[in-house]
Formats: sequence, structure tokens, C-alpha cells
Amino acid sequence: MDWDKLRIFHIVASAGSFTHAGEVLGLSQSSVSRQIRSLEDSLSTPLFNRHARGLILTDEGETLFKTAEEVVSKIHVTEQSLLEGTNIPRGVLKITTTQSFGSTWMMNHIKHFIDQYPEVRPQLLVSDQELDLTVRQADVAIRFHPSTQLDHIQRKVGTFHHHLYASPEYIMRKGKPKQASDLDHHDLITYGDVPSIPIRDIDWVLSAGTDKPRQAIMKINSIYGVLQAVKSGVGIAALPDYLVQGSTNVVRVLKDYHGPEFDAFLVYTSEMRGSKRIQAFKQFIIENFRSAKF
Repeated sequence: MDWDKLRIFHIVASAGSFTHAGEVLGLSQSSVSRQIRSLEDSLSTPLFNRHARGLILTDEGETLFKTAEEVVSKIHVTEQSLLEGTNIPRGVLKITTTQSFGSTWMMNHIKHFIDQYPEVRPQLLVSDQELDLTVRQADVAIRFHPSTQLDHIQRKVGTFHHHLYASPEYIMRKGKPKQASDLDHHDLITYGDVPSIPIRDIDWVLSAGTDKPRQAIMKINSIYGVLQAVKSGVGIAALPDYLVQGSTNVVRVLKDYHGPEFDAFLVYTSEMRGSKRIQAFKQFIIENFRSAKF
């Protein structure tokens, strides 16, 4: 198979349309389409089903895409290995973590990593949907539950604490709960019902101090959005302490009531074990987590 066509196929399959793939490749939609048609002709099989809303891989396309993913991944690992031929960490480092942690703690600390390792170029990919490290969607992840994949290396790097928070305006309006059972009479904000939850038991406020689950007055699929709702006086929510640090217009309630603790893990694949970029980032995270208050 022609490598250029295989590379274009991989990008088209990842993008889901000729138009989006063309934007990535810097080619016209028609040029990309012609390349894919030529590849299909050479293989004597269709790789995509064309629909008005985009492209869907055929069974044969799925098979080829898996192989293309492996090839692209191995090329990337080899490229980074060559770049790291010296003892100095260098090259692109794709870091993924949750929206709330990535948009707050990581953004406040990543400059120190850049200053310490100027030849490493970090890409921060914040998402509450877990990216697949195996197919190189990211190089390293900070996650708040252990990985279940056998080819992943993980290290516990910290423990995060959640407590209940409200705004002064809400407390003046609705009063402050004195015990967990008082939450039955308060407005509660939760993360909400979504397919992927970044932290397990994240909505523990609904069951705190009661055997009968409560109803939330509002659900938001962003922890940072929950913080903003708390600040605006919508209600009480369980929030990670790191997210609240430095925030104004937020007050901790039920100070003697502690929510569940969540361990943080640094995760990467076994094939990235020797990466100097990964080792540099791991050391950076361990040192900074050790002195942080979570």
C-alpha cells in the first residue's frame, strides 16, 4: 500500500469527513476524496460508507484503521526516541486530564515545567472523556481512578479531598446546614448524568447523611461549571478542594463532614516507559503534588 494514501486514510477515518481531513492536511475536499477512492480501488474494497452527515468505516475499513493506528503509533514512538537520543528531555508531550484539574491546577503550574524543561513542548488536552493512551491520543494522563488496562503503567501521586461549598449569598438566603441530614432541605448541585464520569462517586452529596437519595436542583456536566453555579448562589455542591483554593465568594459548609477521598494516578503505556519526557513530567508531578494541599 502507498504510505501517503494510508496516512491520508488514517486522518480521514479519525476526522470523520473529507472536509475536516482536508483542513488537517491542507488539501481540498476533492483531493482527499480522490486519494481515498484510489486506495479503495487498489484494495478492491470500499473503506467507507458515505452518508450526508459524514463517513462511517466499513468492516474492512475498521480492520485497516486498526493497523494504521498501530503504524502511526510506532512511528511516533520511534520519532520521539530519536529526538530523545541525548539525555535532555525534548519533543512534544501530550498530557491529558479532567477539565477541572487541567483548567485550574495544571494551568497554574505548567509554566514551572516549561521553565525546567525548555526543550519539551507540552500539549494539554483537558477532557472528561478519557483519551486512549494505547492509540497515542495522549502520551500521559493524570486520572482520578486506577487504570484497568494491563499495558498501562500507573503511579499513585496524590490524594484529593472533596468538601461541601456554598456562596455567602446562598447561606444568607437559605441558611447553613448544621448536620448532613439538613441537606434534605437545601438546593444541591451535582455533576449530572453523563456517559463518562471523571471521578467515581462524584455526586456523593445526594446520599450524604441519608438512606434516601436526594434530588439535585441542577446538574452540570463540568466541575468548573458547578463551581460557577455555587458562586452565583444556586446551591450547595461537593467540590474538590484544589478547585476552590483562591476562589472568592465560596464558603465551606459542614466543616466537620468529609466527603470521600480520590486518589490521583499518573498513567502512561509500557512502551513509553523509557521516554525521558515522561520521566521528567513524572518527577515534576511528584515533587509538586508533594507540596500541594489537595
